[in-house]
Amino acid sequence: MKLTRSELFRKVCELPLSKLGPELETTGTALAAICKQYQIPYPGSGYWTRKSLGLAPDLPILPEGPDDTIEIATRVVTPRKPRAPRSEAAPSTKIKSGPKHRRSEHHSLLFGVEEHFRKTRAADKGEFLRPWKRLLPDIISSQEMLPQALTIANKLYLAFSEVGVNVQIAAAAENLSRIQIEEREVELKDRKYGRYSFGTIWAPDRPTVVFIDNVPIGLTVTEMTERVTMRYVNGDYYREDSKLVRSLKSWQLTHSWTTEQDLPSGRFRIVAYSPKRGVDWTHQWQDSESEEVSNKIPEIVQALRATKGKLLAMMLAEDEAEVKRKKEQEEEWERYRRREDARQAEQALQTSQKQLAEIIDSWGRTIVVERFFADAEARLEGSDEGRKQRLKERLALARQMMGSVDPLDFIDNWQAPEDRYRSKYD
Repeated sequence: MKLTRSELFRKVCELPLSKLGPELETTGTALAAICKQYQIPYPGSGYWTRKSLGLAPDLPILPEGPDDTIEIATRVVTPRKPRAPRSEAAPSTKIKSGPKHRRSEHHSLLFGVEEHFRKTRAADKGEFLRPWKRLLPDIISSQEMLPQALTIANKLYLAFSEVGVNVQIAAAAENLSRIQIEEREVELKDRKYGRYSFGTIWAPDRPTVVFIDNVPIGLTVTEMTERVTMRYVNGDYYREDSKLVRSLKSWQLTHSWTTEQDLPSGRFRIVAYSPKRGVDWTHQWQDSESEEVSNKIPEIVQALRATKGKLLAMMLAEDEAEVKRKKEQEEEWERYRRREDARQAEQALQTSQKQLAEIIDSWGRTIVVERFFADAEARLEGSDEGRKQRLKERLALARQMMGSVDPLDFIDNWQAPEDRYRSKYD
């Protein structure tokens, strides 16, 4: 199918890419790539949300450019082979088994991720995994507690699937971001994660989100850290309450010392937050002495569904504030450009005036020289012929060295203010 650039822009403003793709016999992802290639903006998820609520959202503006013809490749769909009809007379040889295994017992987002999490960068003992792959579900865990972390994430994702919403990794075009997640179980005035107290914790490139009626909510499952006293023994640090340290004799502790570190605790926290920039909203649930966070998942799902309206209002308010900030920035930029234009025009005027004054001074000095030559030529008339010829040649050479004394030549070399800078606003 072939469309011009303007025609494709009009279509992407009428329907979301996910719905427009099948109409054009392609996919929404392929359309997004085409729009990026030809610099065609298209509305994001927030636009369609506001439109569905009867609000008046602003459409993007098509940048200037040639109205090229764009060829949209048709997606090839391989038809399924028809199944051979089974004869009614032929007895069924299929052995009936027990109830089928439910595929929904394992969320599709978590298939094969454990292997990727265990392919990690080198991490000191007692630190979180730092997998090489960056496009993974937002799960932060130590190596020992990874199975437990995946189990909690699986229960959380399936709980959302049961109410008709799906958890997914945010697409790059949605422009959603992950917030800084607090991993400490008890927030203290300082942070001592890592061997030297400034270690970094792995985070995925894109947030894991759930869309509740087009309202995005970020989800993170993280193992928490606790402040632990560590003792330096034989070139390494060990927990003060470990079996090794408790078994040491008093004389063995003579040349040892202690420090504090934030280490993974084996307890988990679920964090929900707004992935839209500028919307400061977050809520969290964590393990307690009386109840594990995995038992709170139905409560979490219900609470997030109930928060949808509040989050939507905050996001719409942020959109309006962003439009206002953008307008103010444009106005400030316009004021700056006008001030800069006036400054350059004033500078051109001053430079031109200075050059003109220098030209006048130079011409004044040249007039004195011209009078000198005129007086010399007058006196030359009364000289004898031999001296007159010799001095005449020297006067001609001297005049040539001094250059032109014509005022028009001086003015011709002068640059007026408009020649130096022409104002864009006058």
